Amino acid sequence: MRLLHTMLRVGNMDRSIAFYTELLGMKLLRRDDYPDGKFTLAFVGYTDEASGAVIELTHNWDTESYELGSAFGHLAVEVDDAYAACAKIKAQGGTVVREAGPMKHGTTVIAFVTDPDGYKIEFIQKKN
Repeated sequence: MRLLHTMLRVGNMDRSIAFYTELLGMKLLRRDDYPDGKFTLAFVGYTDEASGAVIELTHNWDTESYELGSAFGHLAVEVDDAYAACAKIKAQGGTVVREAGPMKHGTTVIAFVTDPDGYKIEFIQKKN
């Protein structure tokens, strides 16, 4: 067994694809419209689906936003430099909700940003 993808419901597919590809540097792997079901699926990731887990973005055409609830935590992305990654997000209009710095009770440098729908993404700085 292996993890294939994590699905996130999004209110605006183009805005979400732009965030994950332009701000986080992922690749759009595929995008398919399902007119009979009135939804679109897009898969984004750093590798192809055969090589690693990816994110499935799901846009239901009649829904502009979702209540995220309190059960979901966050996605985590390894970055070379969490401080630079936060600066890039802010420079391109993104939201940093926890600035880069050492985690509590540890030395690992982390930060948190949100995507356009409010999902949290943790940046974990690569250890040297």
